[in-house]
Amino acid sequence: MGSIKARRLNELRLSSHPQLFVGQCVPFYFCPRSIMLYLTYRANDPELTYHGGQEPIIHLECDLFDTIDWCERHGRRWAFTLSNAGAYYFEDRSEIARLGEINWEAVSAKQWSGTGIPREVKEGKQAEFLVEHSFPWSLVERIGVHSRAIAQRVSAELRSSFHRPRVEVLRDWYY
Repeated sequence: MGSIKARRLNELRLSSHPQLFVGQCVPFYFCPRSIMLYLTYRANDPELTYHGGQEPIIHLECDLFDTIDWCERHGRRWAFTLSNAGAYYFEDRSEIARLGEINWEAVSAKQWSGTGIPREVKEGKQAEFLVEHSFPWSLVERIGVHSRAIAQRVSAELRSSFHRPRVEVLRDWYY
């Protein structure tokens, strides 16, 4: 979605690192079944440029604390948000001790919208972890995929890679 990408790159700065724009970071969700994956699955947003469905999308899973350690050893800034880092009103943090401020119940929610679901759940579901500039492939521990066919394709691509994270069909990570 072009407008979101532009806003993240040119307008939205991290309060924990004021010189760093959100768009200068590699973003990760804390959960599978993200709201953005749902938009991709539905494919009905007029601004969505990708229309290939959710099936070929893979999930890269990394250990949060290993990632923070790597960032600190390599001089990379990192932060996490309490909601969608593409929104004008997000809050961010860069202290491990503040991870408890994330609405973890919302992050793990399977039902995040609809009648009777508080807005805080949808907002909290979109919490992000951000790593400045790039992310090392060596920290990816697992790749979650939609189907056996996608698992075979990913495994074939990994054959020539020095680092080969395990590939698992995790259908419940998808809509």
